[in-house]
Amino acid sequence: MTQQQEQTTHAEPHARPRGVWYAVAGVLVVIALGAITRFLEAQVPVWADGTAFDRVAKSIEFPVYAIALGLIGNFVLSRLALRDALSQGFRTEFFIKTGLVLLGASINLKVLVTAAGPAIIQALLLISIVFGFTWWLGGVLKLEDKLRALLASAVSICGVSAAIAAAGAVQAKREQLAYAASLVIAFALPSIFLLPWLADVLNLSDEVAGAWIGGNIDTTAAVAAAGALAGEDALQIATIVKTTQNALIGVVAIALTAYFALKVERKSADEARPSLGQFWQRFPKFVLGFIAASVIGTLYLQWATDGKATIATVNDLRTWFLIFAFVAIGLEFSLKGLREAGWRPIALFASATVVNIVVALGLAVVLFGNFEVS
Repeated sequence: MTQQQEQTTHAEPHARPRGVWYAVAGVLVVIALGAITRFLEAQVPVWADGTAFDRVAKSIEFPVYAIALGLIGNFVLSRLALRDALSQGFRTEFFIKTGLVLLGASINLKVLVTAAGPAIIQALLLISIVFGFTWWLGGVLKLEDKLRALLASAVSICGVSAAIAAAGAVQAKREQLAYAASLVIAFALPSIFLLPWLADVLNLSDEVAGAWIGGNIDTTAAVAAAGALAGEDALQIATIVKTTQNALIGVVAIALTAYFALKVERKSADEARPSLGQFWQRFPKFVLGFIAASVIGTLYLQWATDGKATIATVNDLRTWFLIFAFVAIGLEFSLKGLREAGWRPIALFASATVVNIVVALGLAVVLFGNFEVS
């Protein structure tokens, strides 16, 4: 045995425990920053109460704090030369997938029946039109396929959650997911105040305003904030419409998996199609967990006396996992991919948002014009 081999052999028992401790330390960093995120989410609106920043503070969602703190942690750990060593404990993918499975529990399939007809029609048409436009324009702008899949999913379905699901389906880079999440947040915040104001200017009924808000704003929390500004009836319709769109996350993830496996990643038409085994290997398994959680949550709400309290606990746990996911995204973030993308993703998302606003308004007027909240 050579001297180098002896040194390697003797080093292995010490390297493994050190690697474990680095992983544990990385997880603890994520948890600590996640706890600070939750603290800021609760306290910033209290601190801003009665000030000029009152409305803005109440509309800021946890991804803003989580990504910002993750980026700060990224900078500090990089300066201390610790980020690479601790990165094995960030576990971004695990946090994301667990959070999405838990999200399924809040998709009550029974609630959707309340406005099943118009809400489902609007969701299907809106997603198809906006996703198709965004995908097409992304091709015209020559964006990388995985990034335009994330942006198309985010703007057409439900923002960050849809981008996360799409990222798992197409195996996107973390930088691309962080970019998509940042664009969702940047465009959702002004929409909270803009759409209720426009609904009032256009003299829309509460039902039409709610359907417009629920179909257009890309995050559930922002929809709730805007719906509350528009009125109680508008809030109910907005919630149902957004929930209907949320329920289609799994369907879109499955479709993207098939499209990328069968077309985008095949080098030529002569290349053999992926087998069922290969398709299953790359299929995002968490989608099945999402669907199962939705079914279980729906049945539990129907049969259990404490169903709402239990689902609320699950939703809180989901929020924690998604906070950890966004913190980890910030910790692992790299500017390299964003520099390469340049201005085109912003132009794409802005254009798609305008189309989404116009199409969602037209569908809301047609489908909810004569609808009344009972």
